[in-house]
Amino acid sequence: MKWFLFHRLMALLPVLFVVSLVVFCLVHLAPGDPVLVILGNDASPQDIAALRQQMGLDQPLLAQFVRWFGAVISGDLGHSLFLNASVTDLFMQHLAPTMSLALYALAIALTFGLAGGVVSAWQHGRLADRVIRSLATFGMSVPGFLLGLFLIFVFAVRLRWFPVVGYRSTNDDGLLNLWYLTLPAIALGFRIAALISRMTRAVMLDVLQENYINTARAKGVPESLVLLRHTLKNALIPVLTICGESFASLVTGTIVIESVFGIPGIGSLIVDSIERRDFTVIQGVVLLITVCYVLINLLVDVLSYLADPRLSVEGSEN
Repeated sequence: MKWFLFHRLMALLPVLFVVSLVVFCLVHLAPGDPVLVILGNDASPQDIAALRQQMGLDQPLLAQFVRWFGAVISGDLGHSLFLNASVTDLFMQHLAPTMSLALYALAIALTFGLAGGVVSAWQHGRLADRVIRSLATFGMSVPGFLLGLFLIFVFAVRLRWFPVVGYRSTNDDGLLNLWYLTLPAIALGFRIAALISRMTRAVMLDVLQENYINTARAKGVPESLVLLRHTLKNALIPVLTICGESFASLVTGTIVIESVFGIPGIGSLIVDSIERRDFTVIQGVVLLITVCYVLINLLVDVLSYLADPRLSVEGSEN
């Protein structure tokens, strides 16, 4: 386990370097100049040149990258070009709404995904199975932002059960926070629920054909215990992997949903920074998101190992 963690953490370094280089190049090659955003189009060439020199934007791109990445290695992600705050502080300020939304969406996805997969496998070939598979196909196909707009129109505008947009902190009221996050969590987690449902159904159908399942049924074990204790328990490892990867994608995929529902999370921070051409914030936030994504996947591997240590042996043999 120690060598496994060591190798995975060491593999993180080249990933971070490549992501940093790609993001840096894309941000600086995109049209737009933060100096013109700050000073306006009517600024004199002398003022533009002076501000560019002050911000270090007059140097070659390679020199800018080396200076920025050297600071990143030392733990300094830099300061915003527009806001009087460090990138780390801005990230932490916007992290709570994103994590709340991602965790709520994952809870919805797990609840309905596992339940749908179990029922679909239990009712294999029947009406319930066909309905759940149709819903899963729909969930895999519909974009999250389109589902979000539909939910706003039906449940916020027409029925007025939920607010149209906005966010309330958990420090104010936990129930109010959940009320505001319900529609965006459904829009974000519906696709993951469909994925978990299809995976759970497929794995459970394979497990239900094992000899020990037939033996348990022959002994008169109730069908509910066969499904939950014997079948679902042995089908959880691949589902656990899907859940971990899905949570990582939820954290990184909230940009569109946060923009649709007006949630001040990491996605909104990135969108605002892109509009302002705030290079430092974009680079730092994307790098932090990459670190979170890799660490979450590492945690999933550790949990999979704890659930079945044989995976580590098989991985070392391969």
